Amino acid sequence: MKKFDENYILLKDMVEDDYYPNFLVDKVKDCITPVIALLESGERDKEVIQAKLDEMTLAINDLQEEFDENGSEIETVARDSIGVTVKYVLDWFGIDIDAEDAVRERDW
Repeated sequence: MKKFDENYILLKDMVEDDYYPNFLVDKVKDCITPVIALLESGERDKEVIQAKLDEMTLAINDLQEEFDENGSEIETVARDSIGVTVKYVLDWFGIDIDAEDAVRERDW
């Protein structure tokens, strides 16, 4: 089974921007890593993968208030960074799910 690219920096733009508290960026990463683990297991069923992506997106949605409480928000840079990361993960594993569809449950 294929392992994820160990050199890829998840959420690179958020990591490099002081506007986003590190501990919250780590929480967003923690939402993404179960998707990576699923794909590393060899899962190829798009419905199963989309369900995991929906779980990821809903978990990120739940972090919005915590971002607000810490003087930050999931806005343009964060949305783009999450989208780029999700697209990279899907492309890495050869999963044909559009990045917009992947985060279809987002409210950010």
